[in-house]
Amino acid sequence: MDGNQNPSRPRRLHHAAWVTKDMEMTRQFYEDVIGIPLVATWIERNPKTGLEYCHTLFEFEDRSTLAFFQWGDEADNPRDQNSPGHVAFECDAQTQGAIKARLEAAGVAIRVTDHGYCVSLYAHDPNNLKLEFTVDHPDSEDISQTSRKTAHADLRRWVSGDHRINNDFRAR
Repeated sequence: MDGNQNPSRPRRLHHAAWVTKDMEMTRQFYEDVIGIPLVATWIERNPKTGLEYCHTLFEFEDRSTLAFFQWGDEADNPRDQNSPGHVAFECDAQTQGAIKARLEAAGVAIRVTDHGYCVSLYAHDPNNLKLEFTVDHPDSEDISQTSRKTAHADLRRWVSGDHRINNDFRAR
């Protein structure tokens, strides 16, 4: 493909994500010290593995976010904090579909996950960087407003050991 052509490309950075062992310490650093507000705390269970996890989102002025993941079994199964995490790009459904088709045509393994509040297409680049191409839910503005109201309480609940799922948008 010619480098000057831009068929169906992502619109902006959606989020960049990393693993954390201490979600509250991470919140204090990014929100209280750096000044990036916590706007969502999602507590979920992987539908395939049953593994509980929490991820938080800290939002920049352009609405892109910095995300952190903490696994519910971290004490028993510690994760490498040197993981590269992943970079997510926001796009519309048509663009995501076109990227998916190009990845499949190139023989790249993909995974699609419907998180409820967005649908994500995952793949790895040739350098093993995990990429995500995400399409936000049509009601993403309302979902964002709702999650902003409960983000801190949800995080306190997770940190205290209460891992009840709070993502009512995800298909069960």
